Amino acid sequence: MAQAIITDSQLRIIYDLGIDEEGKQIFRNKNYNNVKTQATTDELYTAAEAIISLQENEVHRVERNDSQQLVQ
Repeated sequence: MAQAIITDSQLRIIYDLGIDEEGKQIFRNKNYNNVKTQATTDELYTAAEAIISLQENEVHRVERNDSQQLVQ
């Protein structure tokens, strides 16, 4: 049976910068690499909240992106 091993994690915070002249929503991504693969969801969200508290822009979404290696 194949297994997935997490090899890398990334925290991404997506900011809402408002609306441009054409009425389109503007978003900006900020990625934080080298996140411990063993970090829990609560730990990552706590870190994201600390980062967000230092920002002026509204947050649209917080994401965790994991890279996995598939092995037999």
